[in-house]
Amino acid sequence: MKKSWWIASTAGAAVLVVAAVLVVRGLSGPTNGTDPAPASSDAPAPDRRSVLAVKIDNVAAARPQTGLSAADLVYVEPVEGGLTRLLALYRGRPPGVIGPVRSARATDLGLLAQFGRPALAYSGAAPELLPALRSASLTSASPTEIPNAYFRDDSRPSPHNLYLRPQQVPDGEVAPQGAFPAAGAAPGSGAAAATAAIRYPAAAFTFTWSPDIGRYLIGLDGSPLTSVDGGQAGAATIVEQRVAVRLGERGETGTVPNSPIAQTVGTGQATMWRDGQRFAGTWSRTTATAPTRFTTASGQPLPVSDGPLWILLVPA
Repeated sequence: MKKSWWIASTAGAAVLVVAAVLVVRGLSGPTNGTDPAPASSDAPAPDRRSVLAVKIDNVAAARPQTGLSAADLVYVEPVEGGLTRLLALYRGRPPGVIGPVRSARATDLGLLAQFGRPALAYSGAAPELLPALRSASLTSASPTEIPNAYFRDDSRPSPHNLYLRPQQVPDGEVAPQGAFPAAGAAPGSGAAAATAAIRYPAAAFTFTWSPDIGRYLIGLDGSPLTSVDGGQAGAATIVEQRVAVRLGERGETGTVPNSPIAQTVGTGQATMWRDGQRFAGTWSRTTATAPTRFTTASGQPLPVSDGPLWILLVPA
């Protein structure tokens, strides 16, 4: 009897030790400094009220992304070579892992000024942009400031393999009231439109309305745009925001030579898709710290639908 009790007790202790080791590894990651491939997100991060912005890669080598489907607002920005890159904004409860994370651009700073002082996660930036990043109204959250918040997936090629643990990012400040586009009922001026196609010189986005889920399913370059933790990405509202785009000039503070910079203060044409309908309108933003507003051709408010919002900045 005593021998049997000793064997059972020892086995129980071993189970506890193994469980403790697994918990510690889950918190700290493997000892070689890398994490396994992010086939799914870790446990969700704690609730946050402030905005977390993450610069996400979207070239072919970066797909499928992780955590993209959980974003509240995604900006598609024009970058070098006619390609695009994503700026994903999360408010509330971000997923446990987001990425791949890439470098910041001057367009990001212009966009984020309307959200108060958000946290910006990015992999780095060109030297010309660093002074503007340091002086911008945001909490810088690159690997330089918080190296333990990032890990690399060795199964993917660099630089498309850097991932963020958002629970380790310091909170920014709460976004001003009205910073995000207002949601509401659609106006009566829409035209039926079950699909939309928005093209850049080297990237083509498609959006297909799914009445079953009340979302537009997103495609990129002829394939579904998927997130490893959320399936095919979808949006409740799509906005094509036509903007002036200029190239950064050498010696100009806060810009990178020949890097496209989208001008998001001002006014211009906009097209919105929501609820399987298309609405023609305009966008306006009076100052860098003012929110972007969308209106119909007659000047009435053009609200977005509840759910994920994608805004594509397209050269006018």
